[in-house]
Amino acid sequence: MALTDPLSQYVAMRMHADEIDTDPGLVRRLLAAQFPRWADLAVERVESAGTDNAMYRVGTELAVRLPRIPRTVDYLRREQHWPTVLAPQLPVEVPVPVALGEPGDGFPLPWTVLRWIPGSNPVVGRLADPEALALDLAEFVQALRKIDPTGGPEQQRGVPLSTPGRDSATREAIAQLHDDIDTSRALAIWDRAIALPEPPGVFWSHGDLAPGNVLVRDGRLSAVIDFGGAGVGDPTVDLVIAWNLLPPNARQVFRTALDVDDDTWERGRAWAMSIALIQLPYYRDTNPGLVALSRHVLAEVLA
Repeated sequence: MALTDPLSQYVAMRMHADEIDTDPGLVRRLLAAQFPRWADLAVERVESAGTDNAMYRVGTELAVRLPRIPRTVDYLRREQHWPTVLAPQLPVEVPVPVALGEPGDGFPLPWTVLRWIPGSNPVVGRLADPEALALDLAEFVQALRKIDPTGGPEQQRGVPLSTPGRDSATREAIAQLHDDIDTSRALAIWDRAIALPEPPGVFWSHGDLAPGNVLVRDGRLSAVIDFGGAGVGDPTVDLVIAWNLLPPNARQVFRTALDVDDDTWERGRAWAMSIALIQLPYYRDTNPGLVALSRHVLAEVLA
């Protein structure tokens, strides 16, 4: 991960009207008050396109994760518990908390200390071995789906595409993007996808498989991070990595490894499109990395 600590750029990083300000000084105060054994370690902001949490590296072995907005606290609580349960059953490393912070010292929300996982985010168009990475990702998705879903939390995106909130938000985003994309094409893809039958059964899924939540070492998958949205439901949404990261040949390798039928593949493509459509207008002026990724996904889906 690339690291930076430009406090002068912090305002430009704000993405939400109710976003809470954080900086390295705040992290130091929180650590000093609640975990003084780490208070003297260096603190650096982690450069990230993440929208729900601010991340800071603490020393060489730790990371602190702070929710940016109050409504994501449920996600934080989820990732404070479930990765510990899931980790032994997954083929790659996931972020398991080492300490749970509470509100205090000017920060009103709970927060987390985790082990720093080495690796880098893969870059679209610059994958060392796309097909091998596709197989690694398929193995991760398969392993997650094999975990007993009993008692797991509901996956917010593990719902039919036709769910009123998802359908209306997607259509509203399409209406806002008439200068950016072929809206007729997008609507046709969406209408066709929501008419498809939904698959039976529920499984574990990550919910936000994207380049920013994947770590690689030597071109191979080494970790999957950000389990705030993980849960149980229709796992089709985990297919989005095929469009937000993988090139066409590797995309097919991923599909073949998962043995995905035509209807499920079309729903996965529609999920990738819907997420990108909603992100693009919302983050247009505040998150250039996420906007660039959204444009890439839409170009791939609408091609």
